[in-house]
Amino acid sequence: MVLIGEEGIGKSSLLWAICREVEIRMQPPRQPVFLDLNEVDNEDDFYRALCHEVGIPECEGYMLTRNLRSHKNKILLALDNVGKMTWQGFTRQVRDKLRGLAEGSNAPLKLILSATEPLDKLFNDSQNEGKTSPLAGICQEEHIQPWDEATMRTFIANRLAGTDVNFTDEKILQLLHSSGGHPRKLMQLCHQTFAQYVENLQ
Repeated sequence: MVLIGEEGIGKSSLLWAICREVEIRMQPPRQPVFLDLNEVDNEDDFYRALCHEVGIPECEGYMLTRNLRSHKNKILLALDNVGKMTWQGFTRQVRDKLRGLAEGSNAPLKLILSATEPLDKLFNDSQNEGKTSPLAGICQEEHIQPWDEATMRTFIANRLAGTDVNFTDEKILQLLHSSGGHPRKLMQLCHQTFAQYVENLQ
C-alpha cells in the first residue's frame, strides 16, 4: 500500500499508527520496521539501515534475500518519504529489489509507503525506459484527504480538554477556514492561538 498526500497531511503519523498495530492485528503477524528515507543518504545507507532495524547482518543482493527469508519474523517495511528514492544516490535497482522481496503471499517483506504523488509519476525514470515503476504494481494507492469539519472540531476540543482555555466559535471557524483541513496547518494555528489565549490570561 502507498499513502499519497501533500506534505504535512498526516502520512507519517498514519504509518506509525499502522506499525504499532501490525503485530497484533496482521495475520500472520509481521515485525514492523519503520524507515524515514529523509534520514538515509543513498542505497548503501538504505541497506545498512534496513538490516540494522530488522536485526540481521549488514548485507545486500543475494545475502539480503537469504537473511530475510531465514529471519525468525516476516517484516512489514514502512518507508516514509519514499520520494527520496528519486534523488542522486538511488537507482531503479533498489526498487526492483524491494519488489522482488515483497511479491507473493509468503514474501519476507510486505511494503507500506508514503509519497506526495503516485508512484508511476514519482519514478518517471521507469517511463523513460518504457517500463512501469517496479513498486507501482504491488502497492495499492490510498489518497489521504484533508480533515473534514467534524474531525477538525474534535481535534480542537481534544487539545483544549483539561486546560482553562476555550476558543470562541468565531475563532474556531477562523481556524477551520485558515487551515483548509490540513492537519499540520491546523496544529500550528491552534498552537499559536492557544499561546495568545494564555498570554491574555496572564
